[in-house]
Amino acid sequence: MKIIETKIPDVKIIEPAVFGDERGFFMETWNQKSFEEKVTGKPTLFVQDNHSKSKKGILRGIHYQTENIQGKLVRVISGEVFDVAVDIRKGSSTFGQWVGEYLSAENKKQMWVPAGFAHGFLVTSDEAEFVYKCTDYYNPNSEHALLWNDNSININWPIELDPILSDKDANGRKFSEIAYL
Repeated sequence: MKIIETKIPDVKIIEPAVFGDERGFFMETWNQKSFEEKVTGKPTLFVQDNHSKSKKGILRGIHYQTENIQGKLVRVISGEVFDVAVDIRKGSSTFGQWVGEYLSAENKKQMWVPAGFAHGFLVTSDEAEFVYKCTDYYNPNSEHALLWNDNSININWPIELDPILSDKDANGRKFSEIAYL
């Protein structure tokens, strides 16, 4: 696997080694030892896997939990998304900054979103299936949404029209109003 640094050092892009021929391809999507050595530098335990399917123009996020704070290893198995991580860790040198990356079934990239980041994605293909591993359990009582278009963060979403949002995401809070981790 190849590890690509981002402008936020704790967020990493992972390019797996893909072995393909006329029959198809093979790739290793998870290896505990390699992940800890090359990505986190410490023991990392995943406790939950999630899978979602969404249509073009749907934006999911930007979510975070104030309890059961999750790190996420995310990838796309069908279609393409623009994936975003926002640093909401008080005292971090990259506090309030964001990283965005296209993840697709074609490029097979994964993104490591550490605990302490808000996370979301926009579907840029006709539909996309998004899978991710979490380091803690989902806790609906502590889940919050950061407003997707907050000018103080100024995420450069690749979109011409307003995205399709859930009520929770449409009513997300501005960065200045959220509970920082």
